[in-house]
Amino acid sequence: MLSIIQAAGWPIWPLILCSIVALALIVERTYQLRASRVAPPTLLDEVIGVTRTSLPAADVVNKLADNSVLGAVMAAGLRSVIAEPRITEDALRQSLENAGREAVHRLERYLNALGTIAAAAPLLGLLGTVIGMIEIFGAQAPSGTTNPQQLAHGISIALYNTAFGLIVAIPALMCHRYFRGRVDAFQLTMELAAARLVPHLMRFAVRGPVAPVAGGAAA
Repeated sequence: MLSIIQAAGWPIWPLILCSIVALALIVERTYQLRASRVAPPTLLDEVIGVTRTSLPAADVVNKLADNSVLGAVMAAGLRSVIAEPRITEDALRQSLENAGREAVHRLERYLNALGTIAAAAPLLGLLGTVIGMIEIFGAQAPSGTTNPQQLAHGISIALYNTAFGLIVAIPALMCHRYFRGRVDAFQLTMELAAARLVPHLMRFAVRGPVAPVAGGAAA
């Protein structure tokens, strides 16, 4: 492997760097996009059960926010109701929506970088091949004679860059698409959870006083 890297020349080093970064991003996103860290399946039912009769204390809400990404979204809704007992349904939905946007932004972290590596790696490989071909033909031209075997060997070495670029790009692209699908699925889960949580929390909102009926005093 080391001999191939040495033969391919300096253009292969950016590809090696891309492969290291891509591997690190794939490992990091695989760990962060687990269901237990993003949206535990039973969390919504647990929150509804805990808040069936009353709103939780601040320390319970803080623990919920630290539980997972979905927990942070639901904690934002709870804090909105606790901070503003007369909150309207639209305001509560807006609070959950803002928290959801922030959560999705966190889930999409590093995905653009991984997608960029998947798109750029084949181009870097092609660049290395072109540079290698230029060097090969430039070295052959002054002598006036060309050895077909040496020329074929030089071309095969130049193509190492293209091959390595594809080796880096294909897994990076597949993982990027997979992580993007995971984020979309988690986003849908959070939207459905928020839609179910809103009417549940609105039971704790204080309604305004009812205006007295005209003529009631005379009766």
